[in-house]
Amino acid sequence: MPTETTPPVRPPGLPTSLSYPDVPVGSILAGAARRYRDRVAFRHRDEELTFTGLWEAACRFANGMIRRGVGHGDVVALHMPNGLAFPIAYYGCLLAGATVTPTNPLLPPRALADQLADCDARVVVTHGRVAAALQDVAAELVITVEPDDSAALDFRDLLAQAPATRPDVTIDPRVDVAQIGYTGGTTGRSKGVPLTHRNVVVNAVQYACWGSGGVPTLDDGGEVTVTQIGDEAEWPSKLGTGVSVNLTPWFHAMGLGGLNIGVLSGASVTVHGRFVPEKYAADAERLRVTSLSGAPALYAALLRCERFRTADLSSVRSLSSGAAPMPKALGEALAARFPDAVLAEGYGLTEATMGVTANPSWRSGTRKVGTVGVPLFDTEIRIVPPGGDPEQDALPANTRGEVCVRGPQVMHGYLDRPEETAAVLDRGWLRTGDIGVVDDDGFLSIVDREKDVLLYKGYNVYPRELEELLLTVPGVAAAAVVGRPADDVGELPVAFVVRSPEADSLTADTALAAVNAQVPPAKRLREVHFVDTIPVSAAGKVLKRELRERLR
Repeated sequence: MPTETTPPVRPPGLPTSLSYPDVPVGSILAGAARRYRDRVAFRHRDEELTFTGLWEAACRFANGMIRRGVGHGDVVALHMPNGLAFPIAYYGCLLAGATVTPTNPLLPPRALADQLADCDARVVVTHGRVAAALQDVAAELVITVEPDDSAALDFRDLLAQAPATRPDVTIDPRVDVAQIGYTGGTTGRSKGVPLTHRNVVVNAVQYACWGSGGVPTLDDGGEVTVTQIGDEAEWPSKLGTGVSVNLTPWFHAMGLGGLNIGVLSGASVTVHGRFVPEKYAADAERLRVTSLSGAPALYAALLRCERFRTADLSSVRSLSSGAAPMPKALGEALAARFPDAVLAEGYGLTEATMGVTANPSWRSGTRKVGTVGVPLFDTEIRIVPPGGDPEQDALPANTRGEVCVRGPQVMHGYLDRPEETAAVLDRGWLRTGDIGVVDDDGFLSIVDREKDVLLYKGYNVYPRELEELLLTVPGVAAAAVVGRPADDVGELPVAFVVRSPEADSLTADTALAAVNAQVPPAKRLREVHFVDTIPVSAAGKVLKRELRERLR
């Protein structure tokens, strides 16, 4: 960890600690509507929602829910793809005092039913294209966007029948749960993560201020907003001028966090329902986007797209990445494509609302490709031996260990799982299960998931280290490494590789030789399997569980 004489990197001209307004999440939208009014907040296909229009629609949704007896303590599942209905329902539920649980619209019916039963969801807001998955769900009320079932309440009818005035609902931001997210389940069973209104507001404020050189304030109506106080030369982007294209699913922590940050910052977001690299590049050029964001898998696909490589994207001033570690080679390729933009990779997890670190967003800041940055405002990070005491066993700089984090965005515990809560929370410290290292300047690098680390003859083998080496081999477009169980030695490192379109001549022997020449015997790859794609979750995380199943 950094010593007292080498403090972590902090935004220039900003306080080291922020004062977070004690307001509910609905205040984010209320403040944005007062400030940005007729500016387009979201655009999808041929429809647009201004900030004022979103506020009025959310209030209508809230009043419509209250009229049907839905309010404080009730859980409402948002089971639909990204679209204009999503932010309306999300903020509307919160304004009504209810709790939101975003769900993956592609979950199989049984898994969906189990998840909604786990959080005792009373209401489901769905979409006609995915509503059939609700066949095993026991919900009192189903509201459908573009309904194909006469038994469901039409989303548009609910809005049309309710007033566009803010409901009189009392919310305690520090106690009342705003949303219940579910962990990705890439290594095991998903767990519910209840997050208070304060958790959500704090994390949105942390990132909005970090990215803009601002501080949180209350406007004349008592709503949360951000006031820029940083040097304009350091943060040239003004709040209320950002333009972006979004593909990150809002049911995921990164997507939902980004939704709130965007609204708080006055950004104008164009929603794409499917990832088509050519269309993404065309819209990014046509709309003159100012920022790009997504998981590493999205950026890797874009860099393979000729339209993206040749488009005029000189309007881009920043790029952000999360959900999974970015390979160093990919970060360097993006830096070369956007030499005048700031590339700020961050790190987070559902248990911390969305995120806990970011690389410097100000122009004079040092950004280290391959790291996930430094802790946000009021956030601490310590590296400890697996199972160690975060208070007593902090490891020195440049030493690998488990990443522990503490901050006001961290959850209070899993939903109805006291034993699993006790295993990861210790005096406010969250044991992330990620293996990382902090350098002398306080920059965190994620080495691997603790559960993904392989054990070969007693040696730890870190798959990400091998993946980084594979991505430097000419002709390798994507790669993932998992372990094949072996009774005599433990686990053998095995790679799944996607060839670049022009690299048909790349062989397994060539890839093995290129990597194994750079590592000691205990870390050598034993097999390379060529595949068309690496399986990833909707949020961009590699599904290593599926790759292990293929080996079996």
